[in-house]
Amino acid sequence: MKPNKFIIEKQVSEFRMDNGLSTSEAITLKSLLLKLNILTVFKPLSENFSGMCLKDASEHRFMLINSNQPRGRQHFTIAHELYHLYIEERPTPHKCNPGSGKDPIEQSADMFASSLLMPESGIFQLIPEKELSTSNISIATILKLEHYFSVSRTALLYRLLKMKLITETTRSHLAEIGVKHSARCFGYNTALYEPANEGLVIGDFGEKARCLFEQDKISEGHYLELLHKININGMQENEDSARC
Repeated sequence: MKPNKFIIEKQVSEFRMDNGLSTSEAITLKSLLLKLNILTVFKPLSENFSGMCLKDASEHRFMLINSNQPRGRQHFTIAHELYHLYIEERPTPHKCNPGSGKDPIEQSADMFASSLLMPESGIFQLIPEKELSTSNISIATILKLEHYFSVSRTALLYRLLKMKLITETTRSHLAEIGVKHSARCFGYNTALYEPANEGLVIGDFGEKARCLFEQDKISEGHYLELLHKININGMQENEDSARC
């Protein structure tokens, strides 16, 4: 069944409300992942593997994100996986590559991600009235929007197209403009368009490992092994303590 835009928008609105987010503000995804206690690991993956997620019977949630992809792309993948973890009724583990699938559930996840990251009211607030009235969105406004919402240009342009704020011809024209070059010309940092976060782990995995160690439920070797799994050097802590 084809995704229903109005149902998706309602789900996004409820998700934002449940998590104390306004209807228009940009989301700091790393803070949200920490708040939701989703163990999230960023690792280099193949080009067509943007990410995946898991949820067990005890409601523990896990997310894997491809650190080889640009930050903006990673943000869309995270929002896409949030749909699977919180909206989809019976999520099953699978490889996700947002924007490339024709499966109705994947399309719904993409629509959810787009609406969650780029709320309509927030977009309208940032577009000058003259550009809204003429449907002629400038590259300066495009850059402001993509940096405010921390999304890729591709995702932003499709969102504007779906909102009927630009035509397909305009979308195609804007998509041909060099992303990094235009950002530099207008004084923006290009980090949004570059790979990032390799080895980053968000969540309480390390905290739980430390708790087990302090309760003598696991050995120091096992504790260090667990920290090593999330790219943390537990031996450094011992060395730092010795110097204090």
